[in-house]
Amino acid sequence: MLNYTDRLTELMEDVVARVPTLSFIDMGDVLVFARSGRSNAEGAFATCHCLSLPASEPGYYFWRDRTTHNLTRRSEWFVTKSPVVSIGGRETKYMISFALPRFCDQSLDRSRKERFYPGAEPWMAKLDTVVHELYHIDPELAGIRRIEKEDGTYSANCHGSRFFEQVSEMVNTYLATKPNPAVYDFLREDFGSLDARHGGVVGTSFRTFPSFPQRYIERLSEQLPCEADGEGVRVEPLTTPSQPTRYTQDDLHIRQFMKDTSRRLIRKGKYRAA
Repeated sequence: MLNYTDRLTELMEDVVARVPTLSFIDMGDVLVFARSGRSNAEGAFATCHCLSLPASEPGYYFWRDRTTHNLTRRSEWFVTKSPVVSIGGRETKYMISFALPRFCDQSLDRSRKERFYPGAEPWMAKLDTVVHELYHIDPELAGIRRIEKEDGTYSANCHGSRFFEQVSEMVNTYLATKPNPAVYDFLREDFGSLDARHGGVVGTSFRTFPSFPQRYIERLSEQLPCEADGEGVRVEPLTTPSQPTRYTQDDLHIRQFMKDTSRRLIRKGKYRAA
């Protein structure tokens, strides 16, 4: 079977080695994984997830009466944290997830990036998406990259027209270096073709599938005084997260993706996900 996330990782390693704008990226800091996404459904083709964000400032949820707008109840104080994902003892700073089979079946037709690739073959949309997600990684590894506008200020929209233009420039820079076609040729085929050719398409996922590591809330051990508290305001206890807050390579597995479903592959002996 074709391990799609392995192939994507190899492609990304080649891209960051050839594109100066992305040369700061160490793919050892990045985990590529697959999640479910049907081709005939709406949704992102891929997503960049930052795990290096610090804990948030303390906060709480609150509810008001619809008529009087008075505070009626609030949650306990909490902070929001990033989960820890450690592979082989090395802490992961970013994850990039790809929706299968949706990612495999995308094309340039009627997309926002079509105008940057006149006359290009449909598979170029996939290469663009790969570079797009890499470009979201901040050079300081401190979050999602902020896009600078022409006046020197930063845009509140990380997907503005300038962003798409810069991504296309990097795609063309990569191809101009004449990389080995064997590194990216798998992008030329859609999901059905890959599935038939290789007898299946698999990828690394988490044992909590379809869930994966995401920001979570943690109750403060020492609750703070709250000016919003008054007569009749009820403090609701926070529920603990049901998902893990720490992950290692033991939390990874190989999953086979099909047109409308997926299944975990069980293997004998010592299990390795990648």
